[in-house]
Parts: sequence; structure tokens; C-alpha cells
Amino acid sequence: MIKGKKVGFRAIEREDLPLLRNWRNIPYLRKHFREVAELNMLNQEGWLPKVTASKNDFMFMVVELETGKPIGAAGLTYINWIIRSGEISLYIGKDDSYIDDEGLAEDSVRLLIKYGFEILNLNKIWTELYEFDKKKMAIYEKLGMNKDGVLRDNCFYRNRYWDSYLVSILRKEYTTDPEN
Repeated sequence: MIKGKKVGFRAIEREDLPLLRNWRNIPYLRKHFREVAELNMLNQEGWLPKVTASKNDFMFMVVELETGKPIGAAGLTYINWIIRSGEISLYIGKDDSYIDDEGLAEDSVRLLIKYGFEILNLNKIWTELYEFDKKKMAIYEKLGMNKDGVLRDNCFYRNRYWDSYLVSILRKEYTTDPEN
């Protein structure tokens, strides 16, 4: 297990698929995903072999260290090994929170950045955020990610279009956390 201060990452197992599906189908969470359709078990069962066989995607179950229980999913995806970049994928399903107030999501992002730079030797870690995703944006800004650009009208939610922001951190901007 890869451990942070509050969370750890472990491999996703077949037994995790119903929980992942249930979290992904929560409407409050789903609005933050590119894939907005409701998922069934066939979708989940088809996804797992693809992601586990991929050399460009590293997905994990997020486990709360205090309880040992799975609380979400996180990973680095769409890794481009030529320019050494990867996209953060993250949500906390515990209490249907998406981004919690207990610091679990923040610790997960911190751990993903550390893993990406120190283990995978990436040069850039990035993600796309919708403009209504204020809690997640605050975490990424706190952890040193910079706004690279805006994709105008890039999301449709509640009968209107929203911009999305591309944010990233470069290896040269990353400082190791001595407590982690």
C-alpha cells in the first residue's frame, strides 16, 4: 500500500466494482466526471481489465488509514511517456462527499503528486476542473498547481454551459513534503 498521512492507495479488485459503480452513479458526484451517463456492472467489469492492463493509467482504491475502509478512487491517467505527463483522477465516495472536509481528498492529491514525480518520474501532472468545482480548485491551488488555460463552454450541467480549467504542476515546482 502507498501511504500518505490520512489515506493509502491499494490496487482495485473485482470486489470493489459494485462500490465504485455506486459512487460513480451518485448524481452529485457524476456532474464532475466527463462520463455523465449512469454506469452498470457491465461498464465496470469492462473497465477494470482495460485499466489494469494499461501502461498509461495507474488507478487505485483510496483507503482511509484510520478505518482501513475504501473511501474513493484516485489515479494518474492518460500518461504520455514522451512528455512525461499524467492527469489526476480523483473522487471521495465516503459520505457521498466527492471532496470531503476532513482532508482526505487533499491528502489523496498530495499522494498522487508525490507518486507521479517520485515514483513514475513524470515532469507534469495536470487535471481538468469545471468552473463550479470550487472545493477541488482550492485544493489544487493550495498544493501549488497553476491554471494553464480555459476551455470555454466545455461542460453542460443544469441547462447551461460551464468553462473548464486546465491546471498543472511541473516537477521543478514540486517540493517534497518531509512529513510524507
